[in-house]
Amino acid sequence: MDAAPARLEPIFTPRIWGARSLAPLYPEMTDLAEPIGEAWLTSYESRFVNGPFAGETLAHAWGRMPVEWRGESAAREKDFPLLVKFIFPNDRLSVQVHPEDSYAAKHEIAAGGRGKTEMWYVVSAERDAAVWIGLRDGVTRESFRQAIDDGNADELIERVPVAAGDAIYCPAGTVHYIGPGLTLCEIQEYSDLTYRIFDFNRVGPDGKPRTLHLEKAFDVIRFDEPRGGKLVPIRVKPGVADETYIVACRHFAAVLVESRFPFEMQMTPSHFEVQIILEGRGKLGFGFEEYEYSRGQAWFFPAGSGEYRIKPIGRSKILRTYVPLNPADFAGHLQSQIMPRSLLSKLVHL
Repeated sequence: MDAAPARLEPIFTPRIWGARSLAPLYPEMTDLAEPIGEAWLTSYESRFVNGPFAGETLAHAWGRMPVEWRGESAAREKDFPLLVKFIFPNDRLSVQVHPEDSYAAKHEIAAGGRGKTEMWYVVSAERDAAVWIGLRDGVTRESFRQAIDDGNADELIERVPVAAGDAIYCPAGTVHYIGPGLTLCEIQEYSDLTYRIFDFNRVGPDGKPRTLHLEKAFDVIRFDEPRGGKLVPIRVKPGVADETYIVACRHFAAVLVESRFPFEMQMTPSHFEVQIILEGRGKLGFGFEEYEYSRGQAWFFPAGSGEYRIKPIGRSKILRTYVPLNPADFAGHLQSQIMPRSLLSKLVHL
């Protein structure tokens, strides 16, 4: 089968806190009848636009995909392991937490049995935009539960101001919520497990308060030393394209590539990639074929399929994500540069 890159169609999901315009990522989606909160770029139901699996859903294609296309890191994964989204909050999301894999495997089999560690890349942000991540120093189980009962649980979470280009790591067990006035690209384990803790007294479309999941939330919240927060990416310029190494953990890795000039990329046998076009347009070349790309798209690149050519028209920003074979290898070649180990350690979360 032709191992060329293949584009995936997004699935748009309504949310009460969502936006009625998804421009500029999707300029055709304005004045929407209902608020859209998320665009799932790698939903199981997303369909391939081109390639040997054109018209098939990602879930179905993954089951038939050659093992060498998955790469060594995901060869044994029964289901596609990465969920990539755009998030469009026009209001605060709920205060929430996600379980780790071990808890999900024991208590959430019907929901897939997979936990949820995630990261957010800030695509755009208005002035004073922020996310809230991690409990403040000194917050205990007892004090947090009391704050929930008192209706001010959000005040016990650390506020993190954000601007376009920032990245935030949110491991499972970390209490958090996202504020309005920004657009995020979220990379996560493929899981939709969310335990809602506090919802700012909102009601759902049925006029009733949305369900809280306090018992499970308190099972998984980490009240010890926080592990999430703003990342410290490392930017290098190996050639005509700038590369920014953002994060690596055992679930995913992320690298941002930026250029206004043609450049080449090489796929290794170790992993497939999902490449998200954050900005720009151009042509993507593989062999004798060329494909047009534009902002808001997600492309699947098979592992070990060789060299690709990117020809931007203007400047392009492409976020590359994959499941690493060994997270510690993510920054391996950076160690040959003058780079403090303390800085490198901020990239890799084992």
